[in-house]
Amino acid sequence: MNFFPWLTIIVVLPVFAGSLIFFLPHRGNKLIKWYTICICLLELLLTTYAFSYHFRLDDPLIQLAEDYKWINFFDFYWRVGIDGLSIGPILLTGFITTLATLAAWPVTRDSRLFYFLMLAMYSGQIGSFSSRDLLLFFIMWEFELIPVYLLLSMWGGKKRLYSATKFILYTAGGSIFLLIGVLGIGLYGSNEPTLNFETLANQSYPVALEIIFYIGFLIAFAVKSPIIPLHTWLPDTHGEAHYSTCMLLAGILLKMGAYGLVRINMELLPHAHSIFSPWLIIVGTIQIIYAASTSLGQRNLKKRIAYSSISHMGFIIIGIGSITDTGLNGAILQIISHGFIGAALFFLAGTSYDRMRLVYLDEMGGMAIPLPKKFTMFGILSMASLALPGMSGFVAELIVFFGIITSQKYFLMPKIIITFVMAIGMILTPIYSLSMSRQMFYGYKLFNAPSSYFFDSGPRELFVSISIFLPVIGIGIYPDFVLSLSGEKVETILYNYFYR
Repeated sequence: MNFFPWLTIIVVLPVFAGSLIFFLPHRGNKLIKWYTICICLLELLLTTYAFSYHFRLDDPLIQLAEDYKWINFFDFYWRVGIDGLSIGPILLTGFITTLATLAAWPVTRDSRLFYFLMLAMYSGQIGSFSSRDLLLFFIMWEFELIPVYLLLSMWGGKKRLYSATKFILYTAGGSIFLLIGVLGIGLYGSNEPTLNFETLANQSYPVALEIIFYIGFLIAFAVKSPIIPLHTWLPDTHGEAHYSTCMLLAGILLKMGAYGLVRINMELLPHAHSIFSPWLIIVGTIQIIYAASTSLGQRNLKKRIAYSSISHMGFIIIGIGSITDTGLNGAILQIISHGFIGAALFFLAGTSYDRMRLVYLDEMGGMAIPLPKKFTMFGILSMASLALPGMSGFVAELIVFFGIITSQKYFLMPKIIITFVMAIGMILTPIYSLSMSRQMFYGYKLFNAPSSYFFDSGPRELFVSISIFLPVIGIGIYPDFVLSLSGEKVETILYNYFYR
C-alpha cells in the first residue's frame, strides 16, 4: 500500500486554501470566485484520483488509513480512513460543493468571507465523513456548524437571524448529546480512553448502558438528519438561507445525520439497535406521511421543498431500521440520490426567486412562457423527486421497500401495514410536487407582467442543473455505481448482527 497521506491532504486543503483568500489582491470579486472554484475542482480531482487508484472495492476494511498521534496528554489521534460506507458521501460532498460555489456567483457582499466559509464547510464535511476516531468525529461535526451559522445569519432572507439562532440552538443541543455519548463510550471500562472505531466495534456493553448510549447518539443524529419531532429547524433554515447554502444543507448536512446513524449506532451498538429498530421504522413511516402532508400546506416555495426533503429522509430511516443488506443498501443509495435531487430543487427554487422576487406560491404563476429552460429543468427534477422510474429516487425507494419486505426480523402483518403506509406516502409525494410545479409555472398571473427583468437561465445555471441531473439519471439507470461501493461494507456490518 502507499503511504502518501491522501486523506489528510483532502481534509486540510480546502480550509488552508480558503484562508489564503483573505490575502488575495482586492480587484473585484471575479478573482475570488475563480480561485474558490479552482480549489473545489482541485479537491474533487484529488479525491477521485485517490479513490479510484487506491481504493479497492472488494475490501470491507478501512483503506487509505492514517494514524498520527496528535495530543499526547490524553491519547488523541488524528485517525482518518475510508471504507465503502463513507466513500459515497465524500464524493457527493465534493460534487455538490463545487456546484454550490458555482451557483453562488451572484453573491457580491463580503464575498471573501462567503467563499471562505463555503470552503471551511467543505473541510468539515469531508473530515466528519472520513474520521476514524470518535473525538475527531465530534470535532469535525462541530467545526461544520459555525460556517453554516454565519452563512445563514449574514446572507439569508428577512428572518435570517431568527432561523440562524434556531438552527444553532437545535444542532448545538444535539451535539451536547453527541459529546456525552462519545465520552461515555470512550471512557467505559478502561483507564485510558479508547476512541478508535475499530476497537470500539468489538467491545460489548451491558444492555442498559448500551441503550442509554444509543438514545444519546440517536437524539444527536435525529436533530441533524431531521427525524420527527426534532425537524422544525429545517424549514425555517431552508426558507431563509441563500440558495447555495441551501444546496449544501440539503445535499450534505442532512446526510451527516444518516451517516452517523449507520456508522455509530449500527456498527458500535448493535444490540441496542436491534431493540430500537422497530421504533425507527415506525417513526420513519410517520415521517414520510406527516412531512408530505405538511408540505402541501406550505405557501413558501423553499419551505415546501424542505418538507419534501424531510419526507425523503424517512426512507433512509426505514432502510436503517430494517436490518437487511437490501434495506441498508437502499438507505445509502437514497442518501446519495436525495443529495443530488434536493440540492437541484433548492438551486432551481433560488434562481427562480432571483428572477421574480416572490416567495409565496399563490402569488406566482405563468412562468413557463418567459422561462422555458427553467420550467424544463424544474419539471424533470420534480419528477425525479417523486420517484419516477428511471431516476435515482425510484431505485432507492424500491430497494428500501424490498429490504423491509424481506426482513427476517419482523412478522408479516406489521411489514404489510408499514409497506402500505409507505405507499400512501409515495402517493402524497406527486401531489405536492406537481401542485408546486403547477402553481409556479402554469396559469396567467405573471404572464402580462413587465418582462424586462425576466431572462431565462444562462449557461452557468444550465450547467449546474444539468450536471446535477446527469448523475440522477445515471444512478437511476445503473444503480450499481453506488451499490458496488457499499455492498461489502454493508455485509460486514450485518454479519455482526446475525453471527455474533
